[in-house]
Amino acid sequence: MAIFVPCFFFFYLLLTVSCAAAATDCDACLRQSKAAYFHSSSPISWACGYGYLAKDLYEGYTAAGVPSLFKDGVGCGTCFLVKCKDKKLCRGRGTKVVLTNNYKSDSGIDLVLSDRAFISMAYKDKAREMLDRRIIDIEYKRIPCEYTNQNLSVRVEASSKKPDSLAVAFLYQGGQTEIVAVSVIDQFGRSRPMVRIYGTVWDMSPVPEGPLSFSLLVAQGFDGSMAASEKDLPADWKVGEIYDLGVQMNGIIDYRDGCSGC
Repeated sequence: MAIFVPCFFFFYLLLTVSCAAAATDCDACLRQSKAAYFHSSSPISWACGYGYLAKDLYEGYTAAGVPSLFKDGVGCGTCFLVKCKDKKLCRGRGTKVVLTNNYKSDSGIDLVLSDRAFISMAYKDKAREMLDRRIIDIEYKRIPCEYTNQNLSVRVEASSKKPDSLAVAFLYQGGQTEIVAVSVIDQFGRSRPMVRIYGTVWDMSPVPEGPLSFSLLVAQGFDGSMAASEKDLPADWKVGEIYDLGVQMNGIIDYRDGCSGC
């Protein structure tokens, strides 16, 4: 399917990336903070739009992040390496988590990890003591998300209804990337923008007929690039189904000024 993005829309998207870069240039830098945990049986939060799938992402190694990490939903799906600083309790290798929720607090805690991710940092005989602590000192930094066997995909959300509206959640977003703008390309090559509703969920109304492809503006630090789906959303899309877009996102953050100002 041919892809055409109008020039005015493209320049608007570039401006969006430029504005976002100021907030992301420290993302790959090491930070000092605290972490807590939540039980795997806790109610599902819909802040990122993953729903029940959130418990399966990264094999359950998930986290909620403070607003500076959540970024009004732009930070959903980003990955972090978290290391516990208590050498008596914890192994040094840390744990990798994916951000699936928002956490609002002034307690000095940046990340709330799933209990599985939390205790994975501890020595085997220290897991219970680790949970009893509830809050630990950590250092963490953003790392590339890795989905070796899964391409970027979309799930059609329950609010979608032909021909009135289409809402999709983007899944398996790799690298150190952030989706900052989305447009849909119809079967005639015409482009129309989608609007972020919350988290990873984007919406448009009305819905063009026929198969649809996606054009994304992707930010990684100071850099921005366009990504196009290689597989279409079929014309007979169904609510609740997940559709492989045939492309992997693996961009890495370029932090040109280092971490001295972070």
